[in-house]
Amino acid sequence: MYPARFEYTAPTTLEEVIATLVERGDEAKILAGGQSLIPLMKLRFATPGVIVDLNGVAGLDAMEEREGGLRIGALVRHKACEKSELLRGRYRVLGDAAPQISDPIVRNRGTVGGSLAHADPQGDWGAVMLAARASVVAQGPDGERTIPIDDFLEGPFTTTLAPDEVITEVRVPDPGARSSGTYLKLERKVGDYATAAVAVQVSLDNGHVGEAGIALTAVGPTNLRAKAAEDALRGAEPTDAAIVEAARLAAEAAQPQSDIRGTVEYKRSVVRVFAERGLRKAIAVAKTGEE
Repeated sequence: MYPARFEYTAPTTLEEVIATLVERGDEAKILAGGQSLIPLMKLRFATPGVIVDLNGVAGLDAMEEREGGLRIGALVRHKACEKSELLRGRYRVLGDAAPQISDPIVRNRGTVGGSLAHADPQGDWGAVMLAARASVVAQGPDGERTIPIDDFLEGPFTTTLAPDEVITEVRVPDPGARSSGTYLKLERKVGDYATAAVAVQVSLDNGHVGEAGIALTAVGPTNLRAKAAEDALRGAEPTDAAIVEAARLAAEAAQPQSDIRGTVEYKRSVVRVFAERGLRKAIAVAKTGEE
């Protein structure tokens, strides 16, 4: 099926982007990588009156360490994350997730900002950013605001981004030298949506867990933070018993539904196993301080 008729504009500044969003309101849709929007338009699930192409705006495709953390521009592609040397060591949770996103064709064009804005409960970046305690930076007619990722993800395909706002970057705080993470994902075949996935980030402090991030993909109405599991680990010694208990609590946090990919019980089991496996890997790497 062909998309419905629409206008197309390719502004070169954020000011132009925002002006169009203000003028056209809900009629306007931002185009970044197009890997979510274009299929929806072809099925006519989305029928925007005007497409605002973000790709002509300079400066939104940079990724760098700056001011105590990692800055990821809204137009940074999944493939760039997959290849980046920055996403190793303490930022490994991002580096491990990038090559598992969909397939190579999608990774070549899809963007981090676009994926977060789409807010698919089966999207990978949402859980990763929850585990990493990231924030989304948005710009609108009233200026710039920074939104913690927990507040940004509101529900299935729903965020707190206003219709006249555009994501400009994602900020990931530096978790410290003794830290690491990973992302474990079960899918039926390459490019399929996740059956379940778990993002883990751990920082160590004097032989104890200083901070822990555990988040889940595809087992709830949005990406979920396993808060009770995080709280149980924080300040604890990273013993086998502590890891097993945190994994159990992570599985309890899941809100899966039975479908063609598996039963509720099966998906909870996957979450438990992946949480335990991910925590063991992250803690082992964090102890060595390896990159």
